[in-house]
Amino acid sequence: MGATVTISAAGRPLIPQPPATVTALRQAVSHIAPAALPAFTGELDQAAGPAPLRRFIAQWAVYVHIQRHPELAADLRRWEDAAQSGDAAQARAAASAIGRILDGAHTDVIPRPM
Repeated sequence: MGATVTISAAGRPLIPQPPATVTALRQAVSHIAPAALPAFTGELDQAAGPAPLRRFIAQWAVYVHIQRHPELAADLRRWEDAAQSGDAAQARAAASAIGRILDGAHTDVIPRPM
């Protein structure tokens, strides 16, 4: 089974942000990050009830948002690796950068309550 690789044009997202539904997010994950499908399915199986399902959808909407932007996804991976370095100062800097990336993605995809 071969993986399809989609290249973005100069900072443009690979795909449009999908609606925040299980079906649309599953399709997006299968397109831009097929290796993450087992995690998606496993976490979906654990999301019993309305609140866990809302958290699951929010988490995967943020994941898809980041993965749609290859440069942003690569930055996140670099910071995640830096967080594992063992150096406390580098780990703090990495945690801060990761937080900014996740906060920005969350703000972009999760509607604020009115």
